[in-house]
Amino acid sequence: MLFYYITDRQQFPGAEHDKRRQVLSKIAECAAAGVHYVQLREKDLNARELHELAEEAARLVKHTGSRLLINSRIDVALACRASGVHLPANDMPASEARALFVRAGHANPMIGVSCHTVEEVAFGEAHGADFAVFGPVFEKNRLSNRSGMDDLEKACNRPQLAAKAMPVLALGGITLENALRCRNTGAAGIAAIRLFQENDVADVITKLRGLA
Repeated sequence: MLFYYITDRQQFPGAEHDKRRQVLSKIAECAAAGVHYVQLREKDLNARELHELAEEAARLVKHTGSRLLINSRIDVALACRASGVHLPANDMPASEARALFVRAGHANPMIGVSCHTVEEVAFGEAHGADFAVFGPVFEKNRLSNRSGMDDLEKACNRPQLAAKAMPVLALGGITLENALRCRNTGAAGIAAIRLFQENDVADVITKLRGLA
């Protein structure tokens, strides 16, 4: 099972410098615990502020098994030598993003895409995305999504273009109690903010890996 931490420093208490310190501490904790991907998703920061935070995040995951992805900003990802980017559903195709990385000398970037429909998953796969984050499965902004599991199952079991299907990770209200349902539906892993930010990550990963 793949584990994907999405940052949101605004959920931490305190002044801005406290929020940044806490989100960096959580990134380090996730990297030490074996989280596969960390998406730096601080959309309210300007380019300079995001670059400064990304440089610190990149330093923390360096020499670990975790890969740092920057939300949308290819320029910041290149500047801080992140592993790649995560593209929102309304962003450029993964193929165009990959071409920009290659032209800048980054030959093998990791490209993730956000998807909300089976059609968006198929589009991402057709354009060579490495994986899709699909949601909301259970909830978004504390509101439940009744069709989420059915939609996830369709996304995970779609006809694929290649012999090996592009991995799909479940997002939206993921907990220790429902993560197994996502995996049994066909999801390759889970993506979350609160599950990682509000808990001891090592304990969460141990429990997730122990799911039958």
